[in-house]
Amino acid sequence: MEETLAEQEDRNLNSSSSSSSSDDDDEAAEDLRIKTLEKSVAENPFDYDTNVQYIQSLRKFGRLKQLRQARESMNERFPLSSEMWQEWIKDEVSLCTSSEAFTEVEKLYERAVQEYLSVPLWCDYINFVQEHDASISQCSPDGISKMRQLFERALTAAGLHIIEGNKIWEAYRNFEQAICLIMGDNENEEKEKQTHRVRSLYHRQLSVPLVDLRSTLRDYKLWEAEQGNHNDANSEFDGVPSNIISAYKKAIEVYNARKQYEEQISNPDASDSERLQQFMNYIKFEESSGDPARVQILYERAVALFPISSDLWLGYSSYLDRTLKVPAILRSVYSRATKNCTWVGELWVRYLLSLERLHASENELSNVFEQAIQCAFPSFKEYLDLFLTRVDGLRRRMSMVGSKEDGLDYVLIRETFQHAAEYLLTECLSTDDLLHLHSYWARLEVKLGNDIVAARGVWENLLKKSGSMLEIWQSYISMEIELGQINEARSIYKRCYSKRFSGTGSEDVCHFWLRFEREHGTLDDFDLAQKKVAPRLQELMAFKAQQETKGDLASVVNKDGPPAASAPQKRKIGKALEVKQPPGKRKKYTSEPVQASERDSIRAPEQIKLAEETDKGQVEKLLDTDAANNQAVGTSESRESKPDRYNDECTAFISNLSLEANEDHLREFFKNCGVIAIRLLKDRKTGEPRGLAYVDFSDDEHLAAAVAKNKQKLLGKKLSIARSDPKRSQKRILAASKTSAAHGLLIGKRFARGNSIRKDESEATIVDKRGSSGKLAGSVTFAAPRALVKPLGWTKREAKPDQDNEKPKSNDEFRDMLLKK
Repeated sequence: MEETLAEQEDRNLNSSSSSSSSDDDDEAAEDLRIKTLEKSVAENPFDYDTNVQYIQSLRKFGRLKQLRQARESMNERFPLSSEMWQEWIKDEVSLCTSSEAFTEVEKLYERAVQEYLSVPLWCDYINFVQEHDASISQCSPDGISKMRQLFERALTAAGLHIIEGNKIWEAYRNFEQAICLIMGDNENEEKEKQTHRVRSLYHRQLSVPLVDLRSTLRDYKLWEAEQGNHNDANSEFDGVPSNIISAYKKAIEVYNARKQYEEQISNPDASDSERLQQFMNYIKFEESSGDPARVQILYERAVALFPISSDLWLGYSSYLDRTLKVPAILRSVYSRATKNCTWVGELWVRYLLSLERLHASENELSNVFEQAIQCAFPSFKEYLDLFLTRVDGLRRRMSMVGSKEDGLDYVLIRETFQHAAEYLLTECLSTDDLLHLHSYWARLEVKLGNDIVAARGVWENLLKKSGSMLEIWQSYISMEIELGQINEARSIYKRCYSKRFSGTGSEDVCHFWLRFEREHGTLDDFDLAQKKVAPRLQELMAFKAQQETKGDLASVVNKDGPPAASAPQKRKIGKALEVKQPPGKRKKYTSEPVQASERDSIRAPEQIKLAEETDKGQVEKLLDTDAANNQAVGTSESRESKPDRYNDECTAFISNLSLEANEDHLREFFKNCGVIAIRLLKDRKTGEPRGLAYVDFSDDEHLAAAVAKNKQKLLGKKLSIARSDPKRSQKRILAASKTSAAHGLLIGKRFARGNSIRKDESEATIVDKRGSSGKLAGSVTFAAPRALVKPLGWTKREAKPDQDNEKPKSNDEFRDMLLKK
């Protein structure tokens, strides 16, 4: 028997040890989980779900000190749900052993009812105060007064809740009836007053549209009968005052009009999106009814269920700004809205404007602004709006005569602008936004800061980052003209007229300067400007003509080439075109096809050979052969491969596009013109936009409507819109081919006379050593040595002794000269 007892004790000890070991393992695992969650919250404090999990883990293991800190930290960042508040308060009530603890719990209830509308939370608050406040349980005058104030606040917050509001009304009546019952028989006067309070509560409730209002009417008739006011129980309104009957019928009518909406938002089978939409419909109906209190309580019910719906918060705050305009309510709503939807920049902007309307202090406005710029917004536009709103508010308050706040100085505006310039990347803002920010800053530097040097510094700093934007130079000049600083404006024109700007900006700035001198300068100033800009304009015109010629050449070459498969929206030749030659000559000059692209021109190698050997009298025959060969190339290619090509029958060519423009911008611009397809041209090497596009339209009518939009602005730039005509381009290219052939004849002879170049080296200029097709360099001419072709901006140098000093002739001059001989 003793052995058996010993064995049993050993088993109990082993079991106890095993259980203890298991508990230790569980505790270690949970401790690890808590530490992991704590680290996650520290790294990402605005992760709502992680905060909730951390609090639940701490509550499960009773770590009260950490739990309080976690709840307080989370409540600083988010409004807590009514369920989380009830859990928090329940934990604190279980430790409530003194009057100080009661006060702390009461403060928690006050914070809880301010965040989300919850009838159960209000009822818990009322019951807690009734049970734990000694002054109320003893029915002292102060205690009764305190309780009545609490009930009235509850009715204001939730008394209009159609479904749950009657719970608060019923609790209020019960409280007043209990006071009436404890009064002595000798307190007739006080008892009469108390009876009147109860009757008044019944009358008030019967005029409010609530669920089960008929049951309230029956209770009222029974209560009146207990007071000695007999009535017929079978008659619905017997013994009820006429004014109460009228109010009751109106309440029933109002309830019936809203019953369908209440059923829809309470449907358990509806999805969240459907319920949200039903709430929006319900709110719209209430707004049309014109009762702000009912609209407000409906918004509160909606945001309690959908706290991160930005549309709800935007609608709620906008409604309050238009109607109620109660400071405490506005502050509460905007605070909760921005905590729930931190990423919505418009809410923060409205918050700042609302505080300004409420004449909030600079400290409060500054704190809200600092919180806002710490948030993550989807685009830089939101940040810009936020900075500008802050500056607007500072400017308005500084400009108000006789109401300047202490510590409010222009330095705050300058610091805000500097912060914005550092915070917002110049590349991420549109041109209009960039100009808006800096022109506003420069203007305030002059008007409020009285510092024109600082205003110029604003523009100079921007020019260091974005000096290639003509709009910035123009805004800088406009400021100087507005301030009457004509010489300063003139000096800026002298700095920028020779700069290279996108689109037609380089030409525009020259014309702007001339107009400026015409309107503000002397005749000497005007003459000097003309002297400066004339060579620049000629240079730009020559460059433009050169680019147009290249474009025409490329359009003819591209006509027979299919578009690249990898870039369907870009006009370019997707594969090489093979130049057809007689079999004998083909073997002699090249063994591989000649590559064609937008920038390359196709020249048959036999033409260069012929140019060296043909007599001047055969020029015309050569020109005709050139055109025939070009046509043969296209015919052969189309016959062999039949590639897809752009016929451009209903196509517009768009130039001077903003580099920021995309397909959506063009579709919006031509939204009524029947757009079929859009092809934006990009640089082959860099992939950057070139400011050019082709747009296909459904028919000629729509194309004409599109061309009529010529010179209209898109993203701040005037578009050049013209009908694309490949046939006209082909004629121009053939004419250019003839001229260039004649040019090549003469140059070939001069080149042969002036330089002892071997025949194989001459041919190498057309076909390189690897056998691939070489790209002929040059601007307008074909087959001309680099020394004879002057690039844009070429400055004269002294001619070398072995070079011809005569002035290079144009293509037309060469043609005329040769044909006369």
